[in-house]
Amino acid sequence: MAKKSNEPQKPSTAWQGTYGDMITLMLCFFVMLYDPSEVDTTTLSQIQASLAIQEESMENPTTTGGMSLTAGRLADLGNTVNSLPSVEKGKSLGLAKKKAISLFAPEIHSAKITISSDERGLVITLASDAFFEEGSADLNIEETREILLKLSKFFQEPELQKRRFRIEGHTDSNPVSNEKYPSNWELSAARALNTLHYLSDFGVDESKFSIAGYADTRPVFSNDTREGQAYNRRVDIIILDEGHF
Repeated sequence: MAKKSNEPQKPSTAWQGTYGDMITLMLCFFVMLYDPSEVDTTTLSQIQASLAIQEESMENPTTTGGMSLTAGRLADLGNTVNSLPSVEKGKSLGLAKKKAISLFAPEIHSAKITISSDERGLVITLASDAFFEEGSADLNIEETREILLKLSKFFQEPELQKRRFRIEGHTDSNPVSNEKYPSNWELSAARALNTLHYLSDFGVDESKFSIAGYADTRPVFSNDTREGQAYNRRVDIIILDEGHF
């Protein structure tokens, strides 16, 4: 009588077919959601890496899952779902950001302008040292005329016609060393106001703008270094999100 083999049976791999079908369906779902006009290269790279890990996990069952695209908590899911109706409203700002980055590429490369976005909207930052002398609110118009012309034309683009704008002046923490401005509050506000006046001269509608001066109360870097102070001396022109009108 033949003896039964004591060798353990290999685990079934039938589950891999179902798992592969699920991954394929998920991929098709996200391809349908994909909008090529809103490409985020960082997120795209993360998606590619995640899919590569998923493929490896199918070939090697000891591999555990993929990588998350965000570090958010599960509770954030509700906020994400609730914000879906505002996606279309924010789309124009996303397109405006890409257009601004392309239009001001030379100025971005020379560090005269930076472009970013936050909860306020699209932020175009003018490096104060390129536009103003230290402690002064007088624009260096000979050096910056072409930039201001480009800015004014950009703010008149059709996709921005229903938007509102705010110009915010900022300073470093050094006290003003002249009698014209009693403090950094007056200096920061004057820089914002003078910027608006020149943009108005070049064709923008003043009624769509507001101004603010924040002195040294909103630094982006530490004022302990000269480099940090240079970054903090700035003028932000903000294309406001609808929630900040």
